[in-house]
Amino acid sequence: MSNKAMMHVLPVEAYTSQEWFDREQLKIFSRTWRFAGFREDIADPGDSITVQAGLNNIFIIKGRDHRLRAFHNICRHRGTQLLRAAGKAQKVLTCPYHDWTYDLEGKLISVPDEDPEFPNLDKSCYGLKPAKVDIWRSMIFVHPDPDAGSIMEWFGDIEPFLGPHNVDELIEYPEARGSYEINANWKVVVENYIDVYHLSHLHSGTLNMYDHAKAEYQFVGPHFAFWEPLAADYLENIERNAAMPLVLPKDKLGAWVPMLFPGLGLGESESDWSIFHITPLGPELSRVETRTRVKDTSAWEFQKQQWRSSRFFEKSITGKYAGDKNSDDPMTSGDFTAEDIYACEQQQKSLRSPYFEVGPSAEAGEKPVREHQQIVKTYLDS
Repeated sequence: MSNKAMMHVLPVEAYTSQEWFDREQLKIFSRTWRFAGFREDIADPGDSITVQAGLNNIFIIKGRDHRLRAFHNICRHRGTQLLRAAGKAQKVLTCPYHDWTYDLEGKLISVPDEDPEFPNLDKSCYGLKPAKVDIWRSMIFVHPDPDAGSIMEWFGDIEPFLGPHNVDELIEYPEARGSYEINANWKVVVENYIDVYHLSHLHSGTLNMYDHAKAEYQFVGPHFAFWEPLAADYLENIERNAAMPLVLPKDKLGAWVPMLFPGLGLGESESDWSIFHITPLGPELSRVETRTRVKDTSAWEFQKQQWRSSRFFEKSITGKYAGDKNSDDPMTSGDFTAEDIYACEQQQKSLRSPYFEVGPSAEAGEKPVREHQQIVKTYLDS
């Protein structure tokens, strides 16, 4: 096949149009499993978190029986959202509009002025509408459809391609938690994540601890699987070079970096396990949330590891040490995330230019981009 035939699948308006965005919210994000948080985020009865799943705002709450339940965040009276964000140790759920009150199992238990205002009201008919919740690899997921298949039907085929990390034995590293917005369509962000061609170019300095030429990758259903080994010089002194204590044995080192459809990236490396959660906010705006889990060890061990590795990272990233870095320029900041954000936002800007046209697509390195676009197109055509 000629390079000319290797073209992108989706048109420009797929990345700029409100109509496309609305269809994706309905046909993709409202019909697939959505990441909500970690198991420990809802530790005790009455704890809750909310998540937007396409057109649906859903909350997950732990009941008095210590069971997790998910409900659509809609009061059965007039539709007001019951919960706004996260909650702790709630005894009941009360609508802020008219004080209709539900128990932790979603049953309507109290209606103010019930006798004069709602004669003969059968409260058993007005419980909260359920959604589906499940836990996979310490992560909580929700699905708007209470009759959706199991979480393993969605992720089961990709599991053999994920890292050998025992996620339940790792703990969250709070300093690594972050949330930021990118002025780009969510697909631009996903496609940057799965673009193998750019690794040796945009990140030639910041990710040179991995051997990109030996990367192995493929789609498994709608999910993208990726693995690459460590570079030989980095591996040679891995205990000193790693930013955190190792979480894998030496014979299983490398980077597993899958993108789980429709927008959950996993960064599974030799020293940590992270999520990269993409939420579409508009046709040209996305939010990314990052959270990281590391080996359960003391703060002193972390500090010693960072001291051992810091000078190696400074030198490997930019060829300079900290005092010489230009933090105002994302291309010389020594931060691969800053490089990616800059590339995504510049690409999004160009999509608006009347002179923009899609060029040829790299046969191997950008094949995942074309495949992802085809998956999106298939969902929208269904």
